[in-house]
Amino acid sequence: MTDLPARRLLLVHAHPDDESINNGATMAKYASEGALVTLVTCTLGEEGEVIPAELAHLAPDQEDCLGPHRIGELAAAMKELGVADHRFLGGPARFRDSGMMGVGQNHRDGAFWNTDLDEAAPYLVEVIRSVRPQVMVAYDPDGGYGHPDHIQAHQVAMRAADLAAEPAFRRDLGEPYTIPKIYWNRVPRSVAEEGFARLRETGTDFPGIADVGDVPGVVDDELITAEIDGEPYREQKTAAMRAHATQIAVDGPFFALSNNLGQPLFVREYYQLVRGDSGAPDGERETDLFAGVDGLVDGAGTDVGEGAHS
Repeated sequence: MTDLPARRLLLVHAHPDDESINNGATMAKYASEGALVTLVTCTLGEEGEVIPAELAHLAPDQEDCLGPHRIGELAAAMKELGVADHRFLGGPARFRDSGMMGVGQNHRDGAFWNTDLDEAAPYLVEVIRSVRPQVMVAYDPDGGYGHPDHIQAHQVAMRAADLAAEPAFRRDLGEPYTIPKIYWNRVPRSVAEEGFARLRETGTDFPGIADVGDVPGVVDDELITAEIDGEPYREQKTAAMRAHATQIAVDGPFFALSNNLGQPLFVREYYQLVRGDSGAPDGERETDLFAGVDGLVDGAGTDVGEGAHS
């Protein structure tokens, strides 16, 4: 384990593009600072709707080749963010995109939503025990907005964190390891409301405008415990989102999914600490997800716990 970088961040997402929308600036920040950033994507996003007309043939109701295409989009996005360690849970296409809640694809053999939790979680346990991250980022119990794959990704992430720490569980997957800090992706309600107000004032070429309820993970401001200033990484995050061209259209500081409804592109990213201790003073938000991690050392061997590093 001595050859691992001092700081190690693990992110668990349901489909390619979720990572760039939710955490693109955070990933770019820590990758640029020399941390090991590991992304685990649970499906290929095979059931996604396709935006560009020239790629419509990839759709699941046509050639059903969207999943392999999105592998390439994800690789391009990770190159923009400087992230080298990106993996699919159990390998590419181990689990298939389940589609939106309530559709027949939810119950298809191999669909992520239709997979037993303890069948999927061990694949992530192996990653956790190998990478030994001090920080894991996942969705909240609702998956941010109720998509079955997002809910399952939350359940798999939290279950795997528990199992990875359990000495009696599957020692063939590596030595037991407890993740010190776990965060859920969030957006403060005030930030979402301000972003939409700016969008309406500025205008956009998109034919419509989404609303706050369409943004995953929006919660009251007081639940936010950490925020990452991603402004220096705005161009990288935007480029990563553009790389997911089948799913995202970007218009300056705004973007739209396949519904063609504009929404703000947030470069300041927010989190709720749900396991572990905050490294910020009481009543303040952390500005570093690694703040307060005991025994964290930098490349010079200096203790940078208690939030002393950048």
